[in-house]
Amino acid sequence: MRQKLKFIWPVTLATLLLSSCTREEPITVLRLAHSLDTKHPVHKAMEHMNQRLQVLSEDTMRIEIFPNGQLGNERELIELLQIGSLAMTKVSASPLESFVPVMQVFNIPYIFRNSQHYRAVLDSDIGRALLQAPTIARLRGLGFYDAGARSFYTVSHPIMTAADLAGLKIRVQESATALQMVTALGGAPTPIAWGELYTALQQGVVDGAENNPVSFYLSGHYEVCQYLTLDEHTSVPDLLLIGTFAWDALSEKQQDWLQQAATDSVIYQRQLWQLENDNALASIEAAGVKIIRPDIKEFQQPASTMHAAYAKTEVGNIINQIKALPDGG
Repeated sequence: MRQKLKFIWPVTLATLLLSSCTREEPITVLRLAHSLDTKHPVHKAMEHMNQRLQVLSEDTMRIEIFPNGQLGNERELIELLQIGSLAMTKVSASPLESFVPVMQVFNIPYIFRNSQHYRAVLDSDIGRALLQAPTIARLRGLGFYDAGARSFYTVSHPIMTAADLAGLKIRVQESATALQMVTALGGAPTPIAWGELYTALQQGVVDGAENNPVSFYLSGHYEVCQYLTLDEHTSVPDLLLIGTFAWDALSEKQQDWLQQAATDSVIYQRQLWQLENDNALASIEAAGVKIIRPDIKEFQQPASTMHAAYAKTEVGNIINQIKALPDGG
């Protein structure tokens, strides 16, 4: 029997497609958009998710992926999910905090002791609760992708301590907490869309930015910036999201298949991440970028003021739970 496509896209379009021939078994197509390069381990994980979903659903479901910001920046993609004009996206927890305030916890510097502690938190009851928090914004979290630790990189000013950030314009994501973080460390935060950052660095609009080594490498920013300082101030995960419009349009069995495929993709992405991170650092250094490994304490002390500012708040309670969790979960 020939299969007909059922897109989880605008509701009116889906209705038209479904009404065209009721005798045919539909293939449900979920459209997913994100802003990353196709070489990025998160994109590769999404391709793996699509493959797993097709297997689990016996080829009755698939995911159509639009990378490289083809359908908009992260904030725009979130809004498309909310109105039912897009099924899925991947966004950093940073811009998500405008919609889900507790996500700001990930933009507070040095709340994780190391990468083992970070992953233990994501896999704990704390992480599971944070993953479900987007439901207040008509979004459903399907999984956390590892985005490593974020560090500063600059065009021509080496950063050895937080004091070296003084007077430097540092690009940040559209996140009030990210602005506070760079301010607390002494820099001048400047929100700029990811797709515009290469030119902004090249033209001197900003002096630097902050991100993980993989994104620094794949974006080509290393071609403009001479220094990468591995201060690892925050670990901000990526969230795989589906809009509640799209989720509710699926049957219970389809929801189970999609959640399993997403979970499988998270495991796959973690396996890729460390290798990609190590390769990125080696490639960056080979290209002539100076990698600085500073004394982290020089950054932790000025950042500690942000921790105190959240005392007796919901986010402060989450910070305390995170700090109390052992590295092994």
